Amino acid sequence: MSRAFVKEDGPDNTPLPDLPISSHPNFVTPSGLAALRARLAEAQARLMALRARPERLDKLPEAAAERDIRYLEARLKSAIPVDPDRQPQDEVAFGATVTVADADGRKRQFRIVGEDEADGARGWITPQAPLARALIGAGLGDVIDWKRPGGTMEMEILAIDYTPGPEAP
Repeated sequence: MSRAFVKEDGPDNTPLPDLPISSHPNFVTPSGLAALRARLAEAQARLMALRARPERLDKLPEAAAERDIRYLEARLKSAIPVDPDRQPQDEVAFGATVTVADADGRKRQFRIVGEDEADGARGWITPQAPLARALIGAGLGDVIDWKRPGGTMEMEILAIDYTPGPEAP
């Protein structure tokens, strides 16, 4: 194809806007830090593979990979690793897995993790979540009030564990 028909400048050649970075402190668990590093390595490998393509007319996938790398590098640079062994073992803090029982006796587990690790389906919540704010600072046997849109729910803290959990999804 003649170079006259190749678009040199256009929307697919301009950098994509950066992904939003949270204004909250970037606390990370050891597994969260490892997951961020793995995601960065994957994004860098993806970018190298995209740049090695014989046909590179579509630059949008490369721009997306570059944007992801910028985001992950910023998250790693701002990461504040939290050692679970240094957390107060008798109260809920960042990195804790908390077992609670509601008024009906139903038990549930929640783990307080960094923003990049959060996964509601697994019960992994950020420190900024209303439930985490209700749990943080509470001790074994305490009853906390979780203020939800559907009303306040009382929950008793049955267990607090700082054993590292499985890797993030």
